[in-house]
Amino acid sequence: MSSHRIGSARSRGLNRPARGFTMIELMVAVLVAAILMAVAVPSFQSTINSGRLATAGNELLTGLQVARMEALRYNARTALCLSLNADTSTPTCAAANATNATGWIAFVDLNKNGTYESTDRLLRQATTPPKVLLLASPAVPDKVRVTFRADGFARNKLETALLMGAFDVCIATRRPVENVRRLTIRTGSRMAIDRVDASGVCNAPVDPT
Repeated sequence: MSSHRIGSARSRGLNRPARGFTMIELMVAVLVAAILMAVAVPSFQSTINSGRLATAGNELLTGLQVARMEALRYNARTALCLSLNADTSTPTCAAANATNATGWIAFVDLNKNGTYESTDRLLRQATTPPKVLLLASPAVPDKVRVTFRADGFARNKLETALLMGAFDVCIATRRPVENVRRLTIRTGSRMAIDRVDASGVCNAPVDPT
């Protein structure tokens, strides 16, 4: 083969247009990506929200257990209250019937007034993850506070009976379906957490029976 023919063949090869995606192929790829996103995003959101609920519920349970154990240890009154500024150096208890608490604090209530002050001993503090609401049942004193006496038992506001109350740790969503972690406090200050399907809304829980 002459050098002229070889050169011509090479020229023809170099001039051949590169093959890319056709419009139909591109549309199919976009459609497949959209389907995958539609399936993956809800599952991802459910996983994130479940993690937030579990974290907040377990932290609240730990806080109550710490308050109870420290009441026995110090032979003194301790309390856990919901708070709007639990992450600060000078946290305070939320006002009665608060529904916008963003955390909680546990403390030794030295002056027995149910409110954290500089003279009290702070035991533990925590804030909730984003979108998480803390709601208390009617039996919880002022719907924000649980107080343990030196015997380790929590009582109602009038201190005439052992506390039978609950806290809901909630996200207003259907992802996951069980959008509430309900922490119940029963006779003898026994505590447990249950998953609850609240139909995607957040309302104050009823007192346990």
